[in-house]
Amino acid sequence: MSSFKEQSYSKANQTAKVREKNKKKRQGLLFWSIGLTGVSILSATGGVLLARSLSTTPLKQAGLSSQSSIFSKVSDISYNNFQFPEFNRPVNILVLGAKVLASEANKTELIKNGYEPTVNSLSGLTDTILLLRFNPQTHKMTILSIPRDTRVTFPGHKTGKINAANKDGGAPLAAQTVSDLLNGVKIDRYVTINTLGLIKLIDIVGGVTVDIPKDIKYRDNTQHLYIDFKAGPRHLDGNESEQFLRFRHDELGDIGRIQRQQMFMRALAEQVLNAKIVLKVPEILSLVQSHVDTNLTIEEMIALSGFASGTKRSDMEMLMIPGDFGGNNPRNVSYWVPNKEAIQKMTALHFAEGKTTENIIDPTKLRIAIQNSTDNFQAAESMEKILRQAGYSQVYIYKRKIPPLENTKIVAQKGDQNGTHLVRNSLGLGEVLTESTGSLGSDITIQIGKDWITKQPKT
Repeated sequence: MSSFKEQSYSKANQTAKVREKNKKKRQGLLFWSIGLTGVSILSATGGVLLARSLSTTPLKQAGLSSQSSIFSKVSDISYNNFQFPEFNRPVNILVLGAKVLASEANKTELIKNGYEPTVNSLSGLTDTILLLRFNPQTHKMTILSIPRDTRVTFPGHKTGKINAANKDGGAPLAAQTVSDLLNGVKIDRYVTINTLGLIKLIDIVGGVTVDIPKDIKYRDNTQHLYIDFKAGPRHLDGNESEQFLRFRHDELGDIGRIQRQQMFMRALAEQVLNAKIVLKVPEILSLVQSHVDTNLTIEEMIALSGFASGTKRSDMEMLMIPGDFGGNNPRNVSYWVPNKEAIQKMTALHFAEGKTTENIIDPTKLRIAIQNSTDNFQAAESMEKILRQAGYSQVYIYKRKIPPLENTKIVAQKGDQNGTHLVRNSLGLGEVLTESTGSLGSDITIQIGKDWITKQPKT
């Protein structure tokens, strides 16, 4: 029989072996973690070193744009504790989407048997005009859509559509025209991308799944454009995304296209703009060299991608220039006529630093549209009744079809979230979002989801 001393020694020896085993296990896990972290740090460091080495080199296409006083000359970049570049003030970036046909680029030799292809050019009319605001102070990303048919006055008092600005004077004229339209909002940077570049960009990020709101069908033999999408979720590659974004042959024309663009952009942000996007930077830079004109530096691009990847769904605001359809002019040209008073309120609320607008509208006088995405036909009527009882007198049912929703959305159609939060309190549910995807005549559009079916009072 072993002595107590021997038993104690044996027990202590076993304990020591267990501790050694656990120590090795912890070391293994530690080394594994360090290895993974090391790869991440090396990748990040490589990106940062690349950014710093090229931080003063604008990625501009030679001969396509010139320096202009309209753009900020200061980068306003700082570095965080991990040495990643960040903007230290709000930055406004103009994004222009150009689509140039062979005839517009004087390449008529490419036109065969009536087919006119799109060419790799950046100097034509712009189908898409966006002003993006990245605000590190509020952590919000604001996307303002400007309809291509917006009526503006160019230098020299010439009236026309804003989509001609890029063709007539490139990014500087487009930026000046947008700034004038928005009461002098400063434009810091620009990005011009053509249709071919957009297709490649969507393919680089792996495509986007979009819930198509209705059947879309259109045929144009001259451009070999054959659009045929059924309503419902669909994963779109680059070519399909371009078709979806170009379609504008319905009752709302270009405004309906902007609403679908906003749906697409939100899906893109939620599915693609994450930490992994940094790994795509080399491919994106390759794309930039051939299909994009911009005065952004690589350092600024990394700062933007980092900001976008960390933006919450509720902090992504999507607006559209307030206005209405108009065609009363000698040449009967179809315009989107901007509402100057509404633009002034919008720019003060979303783009003017240090300015606020209190009590823009009496909440009880809000124009509230109700869209029903469910099969319960009484859902909209019961919601309308509750809102009227709560004091909202301008409530109407908007019957335009939308995809089925699990959860109700309360859309700040004109960008003022004060009223939407009050409406949410009255209903007791709903996700508040800033978009322009609802009824054009509304201040707020409520899109009913399945959650309202169980919430609504029994009748």
